This record gives sequence, C-alpha cells and structure tokens, in this order.
Amino acid sequence: MNAEVVAVGSELLTPAHIDTNSLFITERLNELGIELQGKSVAADDRATLKAIVADALRRSDLLVLTGGLGPTDDDLTRDVVADLIGRPLEYHPEIFEGIEKRFAARGLKTPEINRRQAMVPRGAVILPNRNGTAPGLWIEHEQKLIVLLPGPPRELKPMLESVIQERLAHTVGATRIFRRLLRVTGRSESYVEEQMQPLYARWLAAPVKITTTSLASLGQIELHLTALAATVDEGRRALDAAVDETRRVLGKDLFSVNGETMQEVIGELCRSRGLRMAAAESCTGGLVMARLTEVPGSSDYVDRGVVVYSNQSKIDLLGVPAEMVAAHGAVSEPVAEAMATGMARIAGSDLALGVTGIAGPSGGTPAKPVGMVVIAAAWVRQGACETRVRTFHFVGGREMVRFQASQAALDMIRRWVTDTNP
Repeated sequence: MNAEVVAVGSELLTPAHIDTNSLFITERLNELGIELQGKSVAADDRATLKAIVADALRRSDLLVLTGGLGPTDDDLTRDVVADLIGRPLEYHPEIFEGIEKRFAARGLKTPEINRRQAMVPRGAVILPNRNGTAPGLWIEHEQKLIVLLPGPPRELKPMLESVIQERLAHTVGATRIFRRLLRVTGRSESYVEEQMQPLYARWLAAPVKITTTSLASLGQIELHLTALAATVDEGRRALDAAVDETRRVLGKDLFSVNGETMQEVIGELCRSRGLRMAAAESCTGGLVMARLTEVPGSSDYVDRGVVVYSNQSKIDLLGVPAEMVAAHGAVSEPVAEAMATGMARIAGSDLALGVTGIAGPSGGTPAKPVGMVVIAAAWVRQGACETRVRTFHFVGGREMVRFQASQAALDMIRRWVTDTNP
C-alpha cells in the first residue's frame, strides 16, 4: 500500500506556520509498511483542494487529509471530498448533540455554524474526536481509502492511533519498513555516490530490498537506507549487513551508522577511552564547545574552552609567541598548533583543539581568502604532546564556514582517536 498526505490550510503556506502533522503521519504509516509517495499543502480554496485531492487519489491507495474540518466557511475538506467522490453530505444529529455537550460543559451555547461539522459524506464511518468538536472520517471508495483528520495535533494524534489500531493494521500486508541513517564526512556527494553505486545495485536485487537516498548537508553526506521486510529481525539483519558493506567501502569517512551526530560520536569515543577535551577557538567563536556540550552527560569528557578572537588574546591566554603571530599571521599552521598545545597545557586535558580562520564575508586576502581555516589538534600522552595540523578551504557564507570548521575540527579528533589503539 502507498499513501499521500494533504495538509489543508492557507496558514500552512505562510512563514508563520509549519506542517508538523505530516511528519507524525509519515512515521506512523511507515511503521505499518505504508510508503508515502507524496505530500501536499493546499490552501483553503475549493478548486485548488479539489485538484490536489483528485491527483492524489489517482496515484495512491490511501489518502490522508488533515485540517479543514472546522465549522467556518473556509473549512472545505468535507465538502470537497464529498463532491469529488460523488456522495451527498448527510446530517448526523448525534454529532451535533456531542458538540452541544462539549459547549454546555463550559457553560456556553453552541453556535449554529457548528452544525456543519455534523455533515458527513454518505457511507463514511465517523471517527470520534475526544479532544475537539471536529469528527474524523473514514471513507472507502473504489478500492481507495480516504481518511479525514482534524488539524490540531492534540486531536489528530489520538485519532490516527485509533485508525491504525482498529482499521489500517488489518488492511495492510505483513511487510514493514525499516530505516537506518548513515553519515559520512570528509568526502563530496559525488565521491560517495561513485563508491556506493555497486552496493546500491546489489541491495535492490537482494531478497530484502534496500533503497537508498543520499542528502548533502553542511560538513557531511547523509545516506538514508530503507528496507522492506516481513519481520523486525529480517529487517535489522539486512540493514546491519548493508552497514558493514558500507563501512568496508567508505572506511573512516563513515562516522555514524545509527543517526548519531558528530558530537555524539566524539562523546562516546572520549568516554570509552577516558579522555578529556578542551578547545581554543577563534573564527568558530565557541561553536565547537557548544556542539560538544549540547550532548547530555558531556561533563564526563569536556573540560573547558576559550574564545581567543583577537591576536592579543591568543598571546595572553594561550601563550602563543607574539613573534610567531607577527611572522606567520593569526591564520597559520604554527599559530593553530600553538593554540592547541597552549590549551592542552592550561587545561591539563588529554585532547585539545586550536581553530583559527577567516569566516568572512570580509577579512580575506589573495594569500588567505575567506573560508581558509587552520585546525590543529594536540594529544598529551605519556608526558609528551603530539600534534596534528591541517589547512582547510571552505565555501559558503559565514555561518557555513563556521559550521564546516567545527565539523572538521571534531572529525580530526575522531579520526586520530579511532586510529589509535586504546
């Protein structure tokens, strides 16, 4: 079975409101093995809504509409669906009586316009709404299923759960959808695609078919793996095998196999090795530490961080030699290395980062353009301080450069610790 969701409401087409209902509906339908092949947002306009619903019904076995079930003139969902499938609206007095009781419980008189909510397409099953006045509707039409749900999430969610338990669960097959989110860093999307293509072809032909969607985002590539399987064990085994194959192909570039963020991966590495971290940041302005400390329990491995934005602060707080800054400039490998070692010395931490660069939009030169960031890592082991340093050239605006720099800094630590025996 495949499905589409149509969210109804002109307010959802403005910057002030976001359609969150579709995400919840998608998650719950996927758990039943129902794949969504489309989502739409329709304005409160009869012709627009009718065209969208008609197209969706031609493509999909199941259509879920949310919103537009209220009592006002712009609540058109009932009317449009009834007209489209050729069923007259019939008045159900028991619905209006229930609405009257809700109003009476608050000492209010029921407005006459609420009678519109008691109009139901002929043959539709009424879905009770325990949290509002708008009942939902279940309609079976020419081998299609149409479900109308109220827009407010506190009304929609329990109603959808009831629909799933009492109706949908009995109509779908045994196949379920299982997903895994993988994250890759340090490579371009085209590189990842080229390396993974042979696996994609094999997975599509496997007994448990796995489809993959790739998504390029700041500092990483996401691989969304989807398996169709009859049981949880079967789905998990297929995805586990796919992850193992991906790891063999992409190696250390694959940093997350269950949707973990880079900062979560770093945290688990440090916690498992008993390592503590510190960071001295210039162009990232504390972003590295902000990402590390957004993980609950990060006090187990995060020691401290400083923002050393000016040249003088690097000299005063970290002990970076003034003559080094004068000779090489603040954005240089010697200075980044001195920032990392100085931070490690001051904090007494095992690991320390030094990040310096030009985030833009101004401040760049031909020799040191905007987007140039130098990152150094220091690791104090057995009384000795080892360092690694690398110069990066990131693209994009200021925030993009800053995030990519924080990602590369954390990844430098990840690769180093991962490559080293405990």
